[in-house]
Amino acid sequence: MHAMSDPTALAGMLPFDSIGLYEQPKPRFIFKMPRVVPDQKAKFESDELFRRLSRESEIRYTGYRDRPQEERQVRFQNGCREGHTEIAFVATGTNIQLVFNPSANGYSMADPTRECDFDKEHGKVHIRSHFIMNGVCVRWRGWVDLERLDGVGCLEYDEDKAQMEDSLLREQIERYNQRLRDFEEKQRAYRQHQERPGDPDLEMRMASSLQHHHVNHASPVGARCTQQRVGLPLQGRKKSDLSHGHHN
Repeated sequence: MHAMSDPTALAGMLPFDSIGLYEQPKPRFIFKMPRVVPDQKAKFESDELFRRLSRESEIRYTGYRDRPQEERQVRFQNGCREGHTEIAFVATGTNIQLVFNPSANGYSMADPTRECDFDKEHGKVHIRSHFIMNGVCVRWRGWVDLERLDGVGCLEYDEDKAQMEDSLLREQIERYNQRLRDFEEKQRAYRQHQERPGDPDLEMRMASSLQHHHVNHASPVGARCTQQRVGLPLQGRKKSDLSHGHHN
C-alpha cells in the first residue's frame, strides 16, 4: 500500500478549488497543462484503474497509523468535521485524500446534499468528495465505521463537474490557439519586412554616389590622354626651331 507521504500516490488528483484555469491569460506565449482529458467519460469507462475503483469495495482510513486506535478515531472524526480525511482502497492500494464541505456540526438533521453526514447511519459517517483524478472528474462516495475506521466506498463519474471542466478546457485551448495565431502573424510580418525591397530614396543616393566614384577614378586617365595629344605638336615645334638654329 502506498504511503500518503509519497507525492506520486496523489499525483493524478486535483481539487476543484484550484485557480489554475481561472487566472487571466498572460501576455507571453505559454501553454498550461490541461486539468482534464478531452473525453473524460470514455476514459473513465475504459481505464482499468477506474473500472476497478468504480466497484464498491473495502476502504480504510490511513491517517496516523502509528498512533493508538483511540487516538486515530478522534483524529478521524476531527478531520471529517474540518472537511478532509485520507482513505485507501484495500484491493488496489490506491490512496486518496478526500476534501469536502464539512457539516456545520455533528448532530444536525440529515441532509441528502451534505458531503459529510454523521447522522445518516448510527456509528458511521457517510462522505462524498469531488475531485479530478488522472484527468477525469470523479466523485468518491462511501462510508467509514467510526470505531473500526474501515468501510466501503467507490468512485463515480461526475457528469456535472465534467461539463464545467470541459467548458474551461475549450476556453483554454482557444486562448492558446489565439496566442499561437498572434505569434505566427508577428513572425510572418517580420519575415516580410526582411524580404521587402529597400528604401527607393536610399537606392538612388547609393547609385549617385557610385557614379560619382567612377567619374573621379576615370578623370586622371583622360587628363593623361589630353596631355599626350597636346605634347606631340609642341615637341615637333621644338625640333623645327632647333633645326633652324643649326642652319643659321
